[in-house]
Amino acid sequence: MIEYGRNALGEGARVFEPVTVGFPSRDRMNERDYPGATIGKNAVLRSGTIIYCDVTIGENFQSGHNVLIREKTTIGNGVAIGTAAVIEGDCTIGDDVRLQSLVYIPTGARIGNRVFIGPNAVLTNDRYPPGPHEGLRGPVIGDDAVIGANATILPGVAVGEGAFVAAGAVVTKDVPPGMLAVGAPARFRPLPPGAVR
Repeated sequence: MIEYGRNALGEGARVFEPVTVGFPSRDRMNERDYPGATIGKNAVLRSGTIIYCDVTIGENFQSGHNVLIREKTTIGNGVAIGTAAVIEGDCTIGDDVRLQSLVYIPTGARIGNRVFIGPNAVLTNDRYPPGPHEGLRGPVIGDDAVIGANATILPGVAVGEGAFVAAGAVVTKDVPPGMLAVGAPARFRPLPPGAVR
């Protein structure tokens, strides 16, 4: 394991090389001694995983291959992040979240507990790129929400608790709790029977 900064890796961790932990952010590059990453017990870090500094991850974490987690991100317990997923800086992810392969999470995103995000889904934070950094607004995903494969969530959009976003949907406005968002641009309809988690 390649380490930068001061890192803490909990008991029972399995690390499959090469893995990088505590990589310096742009703000930390000229510092010699800085807070790296803190990772709880029983983590599984697969080869190619890179975790930046100022990251806190709970217990029973799993990463797929070539996962990138940027600085100032907090991740809860029991989280699994699929191969080649990217989590940009200053993100919050709750407990028991599943991010499938190739998911993109932008700076400032907030993801609740027990969320499922399907492969290749993209969350965005800049309505008119390339905009000023101060104008970035990450999406907010409520507890128990499900986002299907290849869905796109626009900046600042809130996906309500227990809502579903269909595969391939383009979500341009807030999804009410417990509703299904379908299409491009997404329209809302009640969840079909059996879809409630």
